[in-house]
Amino acid sequence: MKIISYNVNGVRAALNKGFIEWLTSADPDVICLQEIKALQEQLDLTLFEEAGYNYHYWFSAQKKGYSGVAILCKTKPNHIEYGTGIESMDFEGRNLRVDFDHVSIMSLYLPSGTNMARLEHKLEYMDMFQNYINNLKLEHPNLVICGDYNICHEEIDIHNPKMKGVSGFLPEERDWIGRFIDSGFIDSFRHINPELQQYSWWSYRANARANNKGWRLDYAMVSQPLQDKIKRAVILTEAVHSDHCPILLELEN
Repeated sequence: MKIISYNVNGVRAALNKGFIEWLTSADPDVICLQEIKALQEQLDLTLFEEAGYNYHYWFSAQKKGYSGVAILCKTKPNHIEYGTGIESMDFEGRNLRVDFDHVSIMSLYLPSGTNMARLEHKLEYMDMFQNYINNLKLEHPNLVICGDYNICHEEIDIHNPKMKGVSGFLPEERDWIGRFIDSGFIDSFRHINPELQQYSWWSYRANARANNKGWRLDYAMVSQPLQDKIKRAVILTEAVHSDHCPILLELEN
């Protein structure tokens, strides 16, 4: 099973940059999108269906042009879960899950901490999300949580480890994602590539992508019961529809 996760930084903008052609070539079974910045009715959904994704699910933010997640599937899931049921988490459209027979896949877009108020919201969100997942795993132990976590875990995940005072690499954020992994998840990319220094996001400023001054913010976290099923985990740096690039996870059936 091939799963891709991609923060597209606006799905309509990505479509104008050849996203459908790229998707057809990449050919995942499931693709999780973040930061779609669109309502379902603003999109020509036949584009996705013609690419083979007849089952597509959209969970947009209440605020237009902001946040939002989606999941596109080649086969029909057994169940679709929109949000978490926690209003302070759901109004920005940050969680969407599809359940298949042997695996549940979530598209997650964690908040960024661009200012003090947003950082407080992010930290509160992370704590609530951990509690939510602790309970969810009891019902769905085979869980893959893909998305933009807006956190670099270790120094190898950021081009400049001295940036300790910037949200995304704050000690409390790094501690949280470490505890999240310790609660029963595997960072699939680091599991397969323990020493590889690659990034999934680059600022639009200062020619950061050309100079590879990036951050690894995007993860496919795999619950421990699926560890032996992890076949491949890579970052697809050649895709350039966004300031992020996609990540890919392959699980054995």
